[in-house]
Amino acid sequence: MLFSPALSSEILDLVDWRKPLLWQVGYLGEKYDEWVHQPVDRPIRLFYSDFVESLSKTEWYTVIAIWVPLVIYLSWYCYTSLANDDVRLFSTVTATRALRTEREYSIRIYKYYFPVIFALGMFTWSFFEYLIHRFLFHMKPPASNYYLITLHFMLHGQHHKCPFDASRLVFPPAPAALPILGFYVLANSLFPEAFATTLFAGGLFGYVLYDMTHYYLHYGSPEKGSYLYRLKAYHVKHHFEHQKAGFGITSTFWDHPFQTLIPEETFEKEY
Repeated sequence: MLFSPALSSEILDLVDWRKPLLWQVGYLGEKYDEWVHQPVDRPIRLFYSDFVESLSKTEWYTVIAIWVPLVIYLSWYCYTSLANDDVRLFSTVTATRALRTEREYSIRIYKYYFPVIFALGMFTWSFFEYLIHRFLFHMKPPASNYYLITLHFMLHGQHHKCPFDASRLVFPPAPAALPILGFYVLANSLFPEAFATTLFAGGLFGYVLYDMTHYYLHYGSPEKGSYLYRLKAYHVKHHFEHQKAGFGITSTFWDHPFQTLIPEETFEKEY
């Protein structure tokens, strides 16, 4: 969908901008998808309550202040655990009839594996980043479902409607804590604690990089020709021309195998 600056008065007047939008968008029905992808340059209000509204806004440095200390602590804890404990992965025991003995097969995880597991966590996050952005944030809610439209707008639609609202470019820590805790529990249910927590710490750091990159792509001024410059241009295309493609934020890696890469184009306007 190409963005046209000449918005019709009909599209503009679908909501009352003086009131919280979250409780209005569900009534847009079949007009919602077109409306939400017609961006405007203005701040928005989601909730009636001033307190709840404040929880929906986040300064970029809040993400660093809250999650980076946790990453550092978990990294120190996991490294010392790997150094002092006998951590093993895929441990199985096989009985030998002839010798009437048992033989254990496992992979010992040493402390110098830590950076590899941490990097694996970051890579795993990049995959979740793509899946969440494409299939959750860019789901198309049924026109008849008020609640799914409202949920979509709260999760991501409001960002596409008002992409220049600096207070809504990173995920608020309060609601982010729940899925982060879920990923922690999932990792520890699948792997030994030290391995799982290292993987989780890497994933959490990947999430922080994602949020910081996303903010920079909207408000940063990368040097022309640099990696971040190309990434910024790519994200601009996602917002204003190709909303159904270009779901990678920190990189375009997963857009390649999933065939959602935005085609190379020449911009008349530089971003």
